Amino acid sequence: MLSCSSAFQRVAFMLMAPKLKPQRLHQLAETGTEQLVKKARTMTTESSMKDAFSTYADYLNNFNEKRERVVKASRDITMNSKKVIFQVHRLSKDNKDEVLEKAGKDLEAVRDQHFARLMRELQGTDFWKLRRAYSPGVQEYVEAATFYKFCLSGTLCTLDDINATLVPLSDPSLEPLQINILDYILGLADLTGELMRMAIGRISDGEIEFAQRICQFVRQIHRELMLVVPKMDDSYDMKSKMEVMLQSVIKIENACFSVHVRGSEYIPLLGDDAPTSYLLGAADVE
Repeated sequence: MLSCSSAFQRVAFMLMAPKLKPQRLHQLAETGTEQLVKKARTMTTESSMKDAFSTYADYLNNFNEKRERVVKASRDITMNSKKVIFQVHRLSKDNKDEVLEKAGKDLEAVRDQHFARLMRELQGTDFWKLRRAYSPGVQEYVEAATFYKFCLSGTLCTLDDINATLVPLSDPSLEPLQINILDYILGLADLTGELMRMAIGRISDGEIEFAQRICQFVRQIHRELMLVVPKMDDSYDMKSKMEVMLQSVIKIENACFSVHVRGSEYIPLLGDDAPTSYLLGAADVE
């Protein structure tokens, strides 16, 4: 009797319980499926983002390592190019061939060793991104090459001449890496400072004609660059160098003018054997 009543109670409970409509069951099934798909999609997205950022990290690490190598190569070019300039400054009328021969060999060593290393790092890459890292070394190399060429032949070493010497260093399978026009002009602006020092030194040795040729050469460079600089976009560095260049021109002109006007007074003391100085032949002052 008890079992019969409990059976009736269970049946009544089942009849009283709310029944889920087929549409509701279908919605619940779809919701569960969407959640599973969304979870799988989230896991896939996180995995792809991790892969992407891992790729970015590898690129930045490689880029920074390359930049450090480029900076090191640029410093080596700068240091050894300065040595070439110092070697050329030892020039005099008695040792011209010897000094220029050694300077030429040193310049070839800079190109074949240090500049070749820089080109291997930059060739085939976005080298323009690293211009600030290697530009100082390139400018110093241009300064050394043009300074040597002027003292050797009295002419200007053009951008095409410098780039022609770099072609053998490039990988034939890739586009040859060339010095850009901006770095060449910046290096050419620095050349005038070295020529000013050379002119003052030649005057002190009595080589007035050589100093006058330097004066005319520096004037011409300054005049031509005065036409180019106003049209340059990235010309902040160039404008500051133009001010220094003008000072170099003025110093050379003043030195040559002083020698021309008062040369009879002190040129014999600077290397001329002509007895025209008021000190030559005078009694020693006690």
